Amino acid sequence: MKEIITIIRPKKVNATKEALAKLGIPSMTAIPVLGRGRQKGIDGEVNIEYRKGILEQNRSGGMKYIPKRYLSVVVSDENTEAVIDTIIKINQTGQNGDGKIFVCPIEDALRIRTDEQGEDAIN
Repeated sequence: MKEIITIIRPKKVNATKEALAKLGIPSMTAIPVLGRGRQKGIDGEVNIEYRKGILEQNRSGGMKYIPKRYLSVVVSDENTEAVIDTIIKINQTGQNGDGKIFVCPIEDALRIRTDEQGEDAIN
């Protein structure tokens, strides 16, 4: 099993969620986060409200932090490449700020309600 951690633009979450559901991957965790990459923020990317002053902290013409979404999905080894390819297809614009994908090994999973373990717990 693998955990696929993805940091993407907020406006791409619904399209990503729908595309993963079509692959048979309906479960994910999504968390609003603030961050930045090498580009030091993208002017004009933000159209939502955040704590006063957080977006005005400019550096080198960019923002200190910009809103992103952190998605985490645990998949079987055989689904890993399909999920990564789908995330890239939905989120790749060729512009700064498209995001990142991290793939981490998962040793085990347990479903608390049923005691299912391993891949049974994630399906």
